[in-house]
Amino acid sequence: MDGARAAETTASERSPSDRLWRIAAIAVVLLSAMLYFARLGVRALWASEFRWAEIAREMILNHNYFWPTINGHVYYDKPLGSYWLVVAATQLTGGMNEAAARLPSAVAGLLAVVLMIVLVRQLYDLRTAVISALILATSFSFVFFSRHADADAITVTGELATLLLFWRNRLRPAGLWVIPFWLAMALTSLMKGLLGFILPLVVIGSYATLTAGWRGFADDFLRGSFADRLRSLIRRHRWFFNRYSPAAMALAIASYYWPFAISYAKTGSTNGLYMVYRENVERYFAPFDHVGPIYLYTYVIFGLMAPWSVFLPAALCNAHRGTSSSFDRPESDRFVQIFFWATFIFFTASGSRRSYYLLPIVPAAAILVARLFTAPFATLPRSSLILLKLGFATLAIAVAVSFLALIPPRSFLPQPFALMPPAPNRSILIVYLLGSASALTFALRRFSPIRLFLACAATAWLFMFYFYVFAMPSGDAWRGEKAFAHEVRAIIGTETDALVFFDDGGPVYYLDLPRPVPSYGARGELDSAMKGGRVKWIVTVQRDLDGFGFAHEVFAREGVNPWDSKNHRGNAMVLVHVIPPS
Repeated sequence: MDGARAAETTASERSPSDRLWRIAAIAVVLLSAMLYFARLGVRALWASEFRWAEIAREMILNHNYFWPTINGHVYYDKPLGSYWLVVAATQLTGGMNEAAARLPSAVAGLLAVVLMIVLVRQLYDLRTAVISALILATSFSFVFFSRHADADAITVTGELATLLLFWRNRLRPAGLWVIPFWLAMALTSLMKGLLGFILPLVVIGSYATLTAGWRGFADDFLRGSFADRLRSLIRRHRWFFNRYSPAAMALAIASYYWPFAISYAKTGSTNGLYMVYRENVERYFAPFDHVGPIYLYTYVIFGLMAPWSVFLPAALCNAHRGTSSSFDRPESDRFVQIFFWATFIFFTASGSRRSYYLLPIVPAAAILVARLFTAPFATLPRSSLILLKLGFATLAIAVAVSFLALIPPRSFLPQPFALMPPAPNRSILIVYLLGSASALTFALRRFSPIRLFLACAATAWLFMFYFYVFAMPSGDAWRGEKAFAHEVRAIIGTETDALVFFDDGGPVYYLDLPRPVPSYGARGELDSAMKGGRVKWIVTVQRDLDGFGFAHEVFAREGVNPWDSKNHRGNAMVLVHVIPPS
């Protein structure tokens, strides 16, 4: 009776805190939505975004949703799923535009924040879940890719969904949950590639193998007969070796394969499956491009997680501070550590490396950093506490330095950078600066884990909101591709059949033409087309103008800025009018 009364008292004591963290969880989701959806379609498309937008535009134009093309040329580097999401988004945005191209990523980013809350609550508690989710939601790279037209945020969301299914059901590994588990991986793989299958299997397989630590691994796999080792392997990996897995895997493979099958039936081409092999297998083991140094990710991760990366060294010291007896949740801690390191090693072992490939590690890193803010400072190892304070000092210095943005560049930058415009949206910038300074001062007044977290969270959210929602769209005034494309359309009018591209892909998406534009990469091809009288207008780049051996006149130029590099100026697009011989 006394025990029941004590439990009831404990529950009543915890309920106000639980309610507070539930409200905080809702607030995190709302703040994330503001960060990902606000002014989503205001900024012009940039870099790889053109692929997703143009492929979706041509799918709609040609009513062919199983053959991705850019300017009429097949581009099957990624599976079809992410393009279909962009096409579906056009029903919500009123047509194919910047908002439609980015909407799937924004929805995926918000869903990832929700999944993060659910997963970390299963691993630890609601407080850690809310803190982890807000760290993920305000990490520099995750905000970027949640507002960017591609499939990277979607991949992270699929990974979190798969890991959540595993963790919730790890104690009953041979259950029907295995079917949605494999289907989640298939659906994720349809968005970007086989990474949707491979990465969760690497993380979960590593965890299942090391669930009892290195000593348990040695006892089970390095000693005993082969039969004993095999039985141990099967026992640890019952999530894989069970009666439901064959049917689940067959269903997953069929779910992944059917778009390729329809594509083959319509076109007779196996280009899609070949690109799956080329982009996922060949690139991993025998890379043909994107070959970065093996140590690339040791520093890239700090940019991906900024500003929270200033606490990552302290978080890693805390995570590896001793034996399992040093932890209050050793099983969960081991899972998160393996999640982090298995992902890091997997991408480092690949021969092809690019900074954003490592994005799937950010949720694991966010959980590790969150563990710093959920423990009293007195329980942290001395090394972690020192690194934590250094991280906070680094963040404070960064905020102080950012006050320079209020000073016109001509006052402190050398030429030609002194000609750069002042920081845009100064009123929003001042809110970020004053809000961050106030938050950091709040933490310094009484240095505690929760105050430190709230101060850093406020600083991170304010900066991301200013930078992505206001500053980056304002930068369109200094980018010329969209304006150039609209000028080209106004100049050539109805003579779209007389337009060609030379040595450049051209602003295909923003030209919004009903048919592909002929594209030539060699002077001989261009000269042959001109002799046939089919060419009147040419979009090329500035550096090629001097090599033209025919009479021409430049009608439009892509805008360049005084601070742009010589290479950038040479790559600026121009519209050339071919003057026929008299």
